[in-house]
Amino acid sequence: MLDIVSLLLVALLFGGMLLYSFGFAAVLFSTLPAAMAGATLRRAFPHFYLFVIVTAALAALLLWPQDRTSATLLGLIALSTLPTRQLLMPAINAATDGGRKTRFKWLHGMSVLVSLAHIVVSGVVLARFV
Repeated sequence: MLDIVSLLLVALLFGGMLLYSFGFAAVLFSTLPAAMAGATLRRAFPHFYLFVIVTAALAALLLWPQDRTSATLLGLIALSTLPTRQLLMPAINAATDGGRKTRFKWLHGMSVLVSLAHIVVSGVVLARFV
């Protein structure tokens, strides 16, 4: 039973990150004015990161007894999301608010790389269920 719950949590994590990264943000910027889309994303990101932290950590705990490699990978996702949420996201917001476009682009690029890495790693964990 725990293996099914673990599988569903990893699938939720993988799908949720994909949908948020490539669906939600794209829809916002294609349907709302840029300032409103940006403000909405700014309010949504803390919740998204909390979702990633909780889902990855819970899946890691459930997987630990049967697959320590996958559990460790998920734990790394949860742990690396903490500084992304608490440090990188506020720095991105400060760069935006201060009109520092070069700094924003660099920090945003880092956040994109972190998100892509999380998606790839969660996909690897998901594939390990097969």
